[in-house]
Amino acid sequence: MKTYQIHLIRNAMTDENLEGKYIGHTDVKLCEEGIVQVEQMKEDYIYPEVEAVFSSPLSRCTDTARLIFPERVPTVMNGLIEYDFGEFEGKTAEELKNDEDFAEWLSGTNPRKAAPFGESNAGFTYRVCACFEKIVDGIIKTGVKSTAIVTHGGVIMALMAAYAIPEAPMHEWLTPNGCGYSLRIDPAIWSRGKKLEAYAECPSVPLTNEQERALWDVYDNEDE
Repeated sequence: MKTYQIHLIRNAMTDENLEGKYIGHTDVKLCEEGIVQVEQMKEDYIYPEVEAVFSSPLSRCTDTARLIFPERVPTVMNGLIEYDFGEFEGKTAEELKNDEDFAEWLSGTNPRKAAPFGESNAGFTYRVCACFEKIVDGIIKTGVKSTAIVTHGGVIMALMAAYAIPEAPMHEWLTPNGCGYSLRIDPAIWSRGKKLEAYAECPSVPLTNEQERALWDVYDNEDE
């Protein structure tokens, strides 16, 4: 059966990332360091070839999508927007350390606990998963072989925790800016259990000449 690839990539760095601030729905720009970093990563590593790109509506994601995939116009999906941090927005953990609401929310023990005037963990997960499932179903229906989703760190962690095999808790899927994960969609497995195989980190490291020769040796031996 035909399989498909979907690549989750976190937005490039912003000044707020460097400052450790909780930034969700605020539309901040990429910082110069973030732009330079992604451009260097494009030279040093290999981002996947894709036929379609989806993005959060926030400019830090649409701009990252255009940096990495300049030949593709990103399709904006509102469901891919980052967590709504409410009153925690724009603040650091240090600034919130004495806030009881923040401590309870950060513990994660109550998935229905929301940031004041923000979003609950359960509501966030439901929103991003509904959007992701719509994208995956569309990929299978249209036969698009390779797709990128450029979104936020929190969104990627939630999606990987919900769908990725091997399974791991949300905090273990933290990824640096400009990086992410490649997943394989098997339509039969997806239809039965809504699971995807996480098979690589993204972008990938180029093979050395020795590694390429070793791969060719394997193929040659299989043909004998």
